Amino acid sequence: MAERKFITPRRKRHNDHPSGSRPSERSDVPKEPARPPRTRTQQTANVTAAHNSNFGNGTRSVFVESQQKPTEKAPMTTLDENVNRVPRQQHKTAENMDYLGKLDRIERLSPKNGQIQDTDGGRPVQVVLAHPDHTFELDEAALSEILLHDDVKDRSVVVVSVAGAFRKGKSFLLDFFLRYMNNKYILQNNTDSWLGAEDEPLSGFSWRGGSERDTTGILMWSKVYPATLANGEEIAVILMDTQGAFDSQSTVRDCATVFALSTMLSSVQIYNLSQNIQEDDLQHLQLFTEYGRLALESSDSTPFQRLQFLVRDWVYPYEADYGANGGKKLLDKRLEISDRQHAELQSLRKHIKSCFSDISCFLMPHPGLEIATNPKFDGRLSEIQAEFKKQLKVLIPMILAPENLVTKKINGQVVKAKDLLEYFKSYINLYKGDELPEPKSMLVATAEANNLTAVAEAKDLYLQMMETVCGGAKPFLATAHLESEHQHCMDSALRQFQNKRKMGGEEFSQIYMEKLIKANMHI
Repeated sequence: MAERKFITPRRKRHNDHPSGSRPSERSDVPKEPARPPRTRTQQTANVTAAHNSNFGNGTRSVFVESQQKPTEKAPMTTLDENVNRVPRQQHKTAENMDYLGKLDRIERLSPKNGQIQDTDGGRPVQVVLAHPDHTFELDEAALSEILLHDDVKDRSVVVVSVAGAFRKGKSFLLDFFLRYMNNKYILQNNTDSWLGAEDEPLSGFSWRGGSERDTTGILMWSKVYPATLANGEEIAVILMDTQGAFDSQSTVRDCATVFALSTMLSSVQIYNLSQNIQEDDLQHLQLFTEYGRLALESSDSTPFQRLQFLVRDWVYPYEADYGANGGKKLLDKRLEISDRQHAELQSLRKHIKSCFSDISCFLMPHPGLEIATNPKFDGRLSEIQAEFKKQLKVLIPMILAPENLVTKKINGQVVKAKDLLEYFKSYINLYKGDELPEPKSMLVATAEANNLTAVAEAKDLYLQMMETVCGGAKPFLATAHLESEHQHCMDSALRQFQNKRKMGGEEFSQIYMEKLIKANMHI
């Protein structure tokens, strides 16, 4: 008979008698009816998905059943499907083993294990799935469950997302964000003690040490934190974690897709970098800032909002101090534009500056070499260097304190939670079409298509205008008069082409304008 054992309170389990019977003093205890043992997935689901309301409260009981013999798996439930929102694998493939390992980590690190005092600490939910065939899918049901809750859907949203290269501590950092949010907005703790006890393991988004990637797709914390600003506006703060870029399993298209989605959907995009801001780091932003420049020309506001460079493991405090002041000094130097620079470098910096309403930088020290080399490190503050903890107390309130929150806006309009769902669906569909070019060629490909469209529209205008002059039953025109009308229509077509919002810059567009002139000269 399978016997249940409750973790809390923990009871000592009596060993079976060698003969297979119970000791005599337990013989009068009525036996429970036998029930099939639970599968590994069901045991994980009991730990991670006991309650899914954003603001509700509930109690959780976790039990583990012993097994005497193998039995057929119970049918998959909705609860099973909600665990980490990763498509279920049917065979023991490498992806399947990686998935099972992720479940173990989420079970170990989830706030529902009781490591966060709030009864509804939340859990990581994968809202954008990254499939093995390098395609992305929106889990609309999971996202709706978070954003369409009655207490959330009509609130303006603050979306804080962290993006950058893989294995650079993005999820580790976000879990300190969670500590601040739970203390500040749930427990109303306004002291520095929000950082937690020295011996308290770090919980929240799945993270671990090592060289292999841990996060895939885009994850959102299931608990949305409600707050009211000084002006009375009711908001909801959302935290997002993203798949690290440039790992051995991701294509350039994968990296570009995740980074683009993170940038377009967040009100605060934290660009997580290691040790310094290098030129290739800025080049990785070029694609998204160019798309932002195009959007900027169709509205009165900048396309993206706050860009926060976060340089981790900064080892040059003698050049620039840790924190925001040192970060500003470094950022000003990296984004400086001078006549000595190549035109491409100048253009890149101009685009970045014009596409974000606010750009800042923060320099973080290394948390400690012992942490980097200890595979059993679980996030306890006692093992983290004092300077790192000091800077955490500055960085996180600088982003998440009520007076510093940035509400999400698109085209100058405040976005509510229910609207964010629609933007998620719209943006995901952008990446389900034709193959996304690599970052360095994508600008050229997109600018080419953009200019060809402008040429076609200008040519159509020319033909329509000429039709009114000499088409159909119109009387015959003298050559000089016809030439004059041709030049008038040509000028109108060129003006339309020049006024059309195009990507690639003036030099790139000049090639297509010359093609337009040449084509219309022979009509």
